[in-house]
Amino acid sequence: MAETQLLIWFTEFSGHKFNNFNELKKVYGNASIVNNNRVVFNIKGNEFRLVISINFSQAASYVIWFGTHKEYDKINACYHLILQF
Repeated sequence: MAETQLLIWFTEFSGHKFNNFNELKKVYGNASIVNNNRVVFNIKGNEFRLVISINFSQAASYVIWFGTHKEYDKINACYHLILQF
């Protein structure tokens, strides 16, 4: 369902090195920062949400959660730690 769009996002995102959220926001205008250096991206229009944790100083990113927008509305993106498959 969202595999192609997620792969496109991953390929594009992996080609950047962001030093801070402001730099990221210039490329991903619809990205939202939440607690704990977590950023939420809209995937496939706004049908899916991707929550990642970014350590800008280490240039490292970790997937926290991925699901539909409806499922996203049921979690707390600031504190959700479990990946759901």
